[in-house]
Amino acid sequence: MTPPLSATTARSTHTPVEPPAMNPLYETTATEPGHLRIIRRNGKVTAFDASKIKVAMTKAFLAVEGGGAAVSARVHDLVNTLTDGIVAALMRRMPGGGTVHIEDVQDQVELALMREGHHKVARAYVLYREQQAQKRAAEAATATETAAPRLHVTTLEGNRVALDEGRLQALVEEACAGLSDVDASAVTQETLRNLFDGVPEKEVNTALVMSARTLIEKDPNYSYVAARLLLDSLRTEALRFTRQSVTRCTQHELADLFADYFTSYIQLGIEHELLDPTLRQYDLKRLAAAIDTQRDQQFTYLGLQTLYDRYFLHHEGVRFELPQAFFMRVAMGLAINEIDREARAIEFYQLLSSFDFMSSTPTLFNSGTLRPQLSSCYLTTVPDDLDGIFAAIKDNALLSKFAGGLGNDWTRVRALASHIKGTNGKSQGVVPFLKVANDTAVAVNQGGKRKGAVCAYLETWHLDIEEFLDLRKNTGDDRRRTHDMNTANWVPDLFMQRVMEEGDWTLFSPADCPDLHDLTGKAFEKAYTAYEAKADRGELKNFRRIKATQLWRKMLSMLFETGHPWITFKDPCNIRYTNQHAGVVHSSNLCTEITLHTNDQEIAVCNLGSVNLAQHVTTDGLDEAKLARTIKTAMRMLDNVIEYNYYSVPQARNSNLRHRPVGLGIMGFQDALHIQKIPYSSTEAVEFADSSMEMVSYYAIQASSDLAAERGRYPSYEGSLWSRGILPIDSIELLKETRGQYLVMDTRSHLDWNSLRAKVKAQGMRNSNTMAIAPTATISNICGVAQSIEPTFENLFVKSNLSGEFTVVNPYLVRDLKALNLWDEVMVNDLKYFDGSVQQIDRIPDSLKALYATAFEVEPRWLIEAGSRRQKWIDQAQSLNLYLADPSGPKLDQMYKNAWLMGLKTTYYLRAASKTRVEKTTMTKLDGKLRGVMADPIQTALPKACAIDDPGCEACQ
Repeated sequence: MTPPLSATTARSTHTPVEPPAMNPLYETTATEPGHLRIIRRNGKVTAFDASKIKVAMTKAFLAVEGGGAAVSARVHDLVNTLTDGIVAALMRRMPGGGTVHIEDVQDQVELALMREGHHKVARAYVLYREQQAQKRAAEAATATETAAPRLHVTTLEGNRVALDEGRLQALVEEACAGLSDVDASAVTQETLRNLFDGVPEKEVNTALVMSARTLIEKDPNYSYVAARLLLDSLRTEALRFTRQSVTRCTQHELADLFADYFTSYIQLGIEHELLDPTLRQYDLKRLAAAIDTQRDQQFTYLGLQTLYDRYFLHHEGVRFELPQAFFMRVAMGLAINEIDREARAIEFYQLLSSFDFMSSTPTLFNSGTLRPQLSSCYLTTVPDDLDGIFAAIKDNALLSKFAGGLGNDWTRVRALASHIKGTNGKSQGVVPFLKVANDTAVAVNQGGKRKGAVCAYLETWHLDIEEFLDLRKNTGDDRRRTHDMNTANWVPDLFMQRVMEEGDWTLFSPADCPDLHDLTGKAFEKAYTAYEAKADRGELKNFRRIKATQLWRKMLSMLFETGHPWITFKDPCNIRYTNQHAGVVHSSNLCTEITLHTNDQEIAVCNLGSVNLAQHVTTDGLDEAKLARTIKTAMRMLDNVIEYNYYSVPQARNSNLRHRPVGLGIMGFQDALHIQKIPYSSTEAVEFADSSMEMVSYYAIQASSDLAAERGRYPSYEGSLWSRGILPIDSIELLKETRGQYLVMDTRSHLDWNSLRAKVKAQGMRNSNTMAIAPTATISNICGVAQSIEPTFENLFVKSNLSGEFTVVNPYLVRDLKALNLWDEVMVNDLKYFDGSVQQIDRIPDSLKALYATAFEVEPRWLIEAGSRRQKWIDQAQSLNLYLADPSGPKLDQMYKNAWLMGLKTTYYLRAASKTRVEKTTMTKLDGKLRGVMADPIQTALPKACAIDDPGCEACQ
């Protein structure tokens, strides 16, 4: 089956016009939110008026359906709803206002009609536009040619000057230079079409970017074009603010201006109290000379727009931080305590600006600023008393304020109906306090940069566990719901054994068995069964006994229904914990990759960054030497965070300085597979997951040990697994001793681990923990690679985050299709029609179908197997999402049992295809029969990425 062409394709062959008696009604002076304006085909600009859309659609409906009273009433309500959707789509595209061509508005009308199934009305609308286009073309052919009127631009100072079309063309040509299969003239023509006489200067830049952005679906290289055009706006904004003599320049010319700009940028940042005055003490000329402005060319549009919107320093809304200055600022902050600060800052800059490694979002936000809160994750345990509970909630607010992601252990808080000695009353349980924690996370939104985010953990034996499972439901008493907080089950191995053996499970209040909270493995089992015996003897009153499988089924059903609570496993997190002599791991973090101990005196802290595997692999495999160099520098950067960090609560500082944990992770795993042409669903991919993580583990441990030789061991080193010569790969044996038959892990290795053990025994370790794989939802966007260890979501889709909506096309697929002469407009149309999947497109070879299978086309067993292979090397955990195309109870049951059996410490989101919102594209078939029109590739017409791209999930990247 070959689906029809989209309207973006059709637009090249005809010029749509105003609908019939549904009519061109944009001659208005009304205004709308965001101050949108309409460019008519004669170049005139009028204010946007949504009522005109309502009138046009109402006439269209009545023309098709007749005009009875009942029909009129129904149409009135329907048109209002459709119009609201159209306006929302336009506003998403230009939230700050701007100009929209009349064709784009009409495209949105067609798209809305088709989405809602009003095919006859849409058909009439499309056919009329086609007729009018042909009529206008005929008139134009006989008309006398006249010179096009000269366009003028209104400058920021309010002056009216002629549009410099030569410079505009030069900018576009520079943006397209070195890129294959992009057409500079197409970008220029589309830009001019969207300009009007007197257009504000800033809107010319916006039109340039938008013109390239709309072409990304045709070729992913247009993403680089859009980014380079956006750079022109950035350069002008930054150079003007820093009072440079030249404020408009090309990217090539920027190199000569950068030294003066950089000095002014640092000075102004300090004057406006945005940067640490210590940065002035650096040799700024030496640093500026080391900056490579050509590295700006490697940004995709999504990456650069994300940096612009959320990362670059600004004063009163004016961004004055250019991309390479941004990377150097981050590097300067991380090198601030080094002896040769300039040399280290340059070393760190080279790593960041090359995209070989990227620090986590809090580090990028805050390094070099007055409050350098650089850590990603904070883990706390909440006491069972009122003062302690609200002190923990206050700590949440303080930690979240400066971009920290939070994981709270609530297991100690007594259950519903437990006795309160101070009042001789009954407890309301843990849920009301979770509601307060939820609302605190909403209120403290990290300075508006992204949502505050927290995850609550509860052990599976807690008497309130069933209410905890219901927290994210949309029904029931809203006072006992937490719609914004993430939740996770903290599951002991004993519960999983009871599930496997279909045994009973007993729920207790921690007020009656407080020691269970700190016990793991065999010790937990011994104490737990003793409490069960006490309950049987009548010595405990507040308990409940259920079938373990009954609770397990509810856990899985709530996970499928609400996405929460996640499934995480207490015992492997503790039994394999390198610093288990110092405390007990009571929870993970917001994204389930951090496994560090907590207590009343210590809030666990982790400092994250990720190696970009795509930058370290060729068609022949991993470049081991380059990977070793990258990890050595990256581990130094992560370790530097610990002294330099701003701590908003003392318990976090105490813990971080005593144990010095860091979490080096990876991203671009899927890119690395594509480069090597390895399908995700294959033994080769599992082996690559194993070998790549073994290398990362080896060199991360080696780097930390070498730092210990240079700087000293972390204070709590003695008594750790490290000090006993037990590396992460060795700790599997400890888990096997406890689990017995319930552990299936591959333990093979290939590197010289004996020599590394000897090094660690001799030198010690600088960091209690060295590795954790975070989701990298934002920093992978910056680097232009697939996030973390995720399979491709879809080969063509729209990604939404706080910066807007972005078309994402798999560049590796496009590369391979071009090599086979299969990349054309029909293929783009096919990918839209099949929601980014290649499986049903006949002309694509089977080898490419296997290579470019999307997330829901990869069997979960491959994700779990690859996760297990990584987990054997990692001293913390990994944010592992699981995808299920056709979910069912038995499949969920088997999937999570396998995750436990194969030694995973944690799992993250469950992505079920039936729960993922996919908005079907609509198109016009090649035979001319109407299927609808794909109006705007930037809008919601393409299938949207699921909640993994929700900015609320990004707090530990």
